Amino acid sequence: MVVVSAPRAAEPVWRVLEAIPDPELPAVSIVDLGIVRYVEWRGTQGPHVGLTPTYSGCPATAVIRATVREALQRAGYADVCLEEILTPAWSSDDLSRAAHAKLAAFGIAPPSHEVACPRCGSHATRLLSEFGSTPCKAHHCCTACLEPFDRFKCL
Repeated sequence: MVVVSAPRAAEPVWRVLEAIPDPELPAVSIVDLGIVRYVEWRGTQGPHVGLTPTYSGCPATAVIRATVREALQRAGYADVCLEEILTPAWSSDDLSRAAHAKLAAFGIAPPSHEVACPRCGSHATRLLSEFGSTPCKAHHCCTACLEPFDRFKCL
């Protein structure tokens, strides 16, 4: 199958996708999260959107797929093809710079080599549990301001 490049046609689709928040991390869009791999047209069909789950078995994957399909159909794209892309696997490196800032502002420490408290910025933190409010986060505590917080896991 030949992929037809249509960058101008893809721009409005990207704008729709940029407005879709992640259901578990509403501070970031699915584009900021890096799970939208591509938008393209193939022949005369509507947009093909490649989505990569943050990890295998992520419970939000089905919700994201349904939300993407619904949002694109509301925007006038009746023939939407959603493709699950498993290779390469999603990594926390796929988060945009904007996502890092949005996560911190939301009170979630973005993935990094050093854990910093999203409230006071201190690096004096400790891991409380590898399991946070969702499977992609771990629960930490700041020993400076004593506030608990989630940290997005580095994958």
